[in-house]
Amino acid sequence: MIAAGILPALVLMVCMLVAAYAVAVKRGYPAGKFPGWAEVFRSFAAALPGLLIVGIILAGILSGVFTATESAAVAVTYTILLTFFIYRTMTLTNFLRAAAKAVKTTGVVLLLIGVSTMFQYLMGLYEVADLAGDMMSKVSTQPWAIFLLINVILFLLGTFMDMAATILICTPIFLPIAMKAGMDPVQFGMLMLINCALGLNTPPVGTTQFVGCAIGGISVGAVMRTILPFYAALIAALMFVTYVPAFSLWLPRLLMGYKG
Repeated sequence: MIAAGILPALVLMVCMLVAAYAVAVKRGYPAGKFPGWAEVFRSFAAALPGLLIVGIILAGILSGVFTATESAAVAVTYTILLTFFIYRTMTLTNFLRAAAKAVKTTGVVLLLIGVSTMFQYLMGLYEVADLAGDMMSKVSTQPWAIFLLINVILFLLGTFMDMAATILICTPIFLPIAMKAGMDPVQFGMLMLINCALGLNTPPVGTTQFVGCAIGGISVGAVMRTILPFYAALIAALMFVTYVPAFSLWLPRLLMGYKG
């Protein structure tokens, strides 16, 4: 799954870059001057200790040294040590101030997850996802239409439910339907994750968006009025991954001999 996510991530990055360029041109943002390759290499060298955290996390997860959840603790510990002893930009006072702000932000997230959990219970109690799956299987037998319906349902559910809940509830329902229509399980995993990313950035739950707004000190309403082009970029990337299996399957087949 990690290997399968590399190309979709690149597709998503390109779509986001196009959206950012279009927004910059439309709003008349001034163009910056290229500082030269020497400055690029200096900046890269300065950022390298921080970038190593990505390698540490991936190597640790892939080797089985720690789980994905434990990687968060490893990342935080490494970051604290890095800012205190390598970059030396963190003081004890600033650390306590940052910790206090993190507690406040975490409280917002936990409140959202609590509300999402209650909604998840109601969804399971009334078998909403099962009903959606049954309805979808009766609407059309065309693979492209089934994939589109899966995307729409996952997106709508993701706006009200936490990512973990969406995956746990919806995967057993929609994976067999997608496989029957010709989609590989790994490709379905990428489709699921991008839909979860859309849901995490869409109110009323939108955990990631609420965290970003809390950090930036801006209202969700103000953000929603400005990020529609980036939603379009996310949806474009989702369509590429949904209807072009090679984006998800080429690297696993090349690197690991995946036969799916």
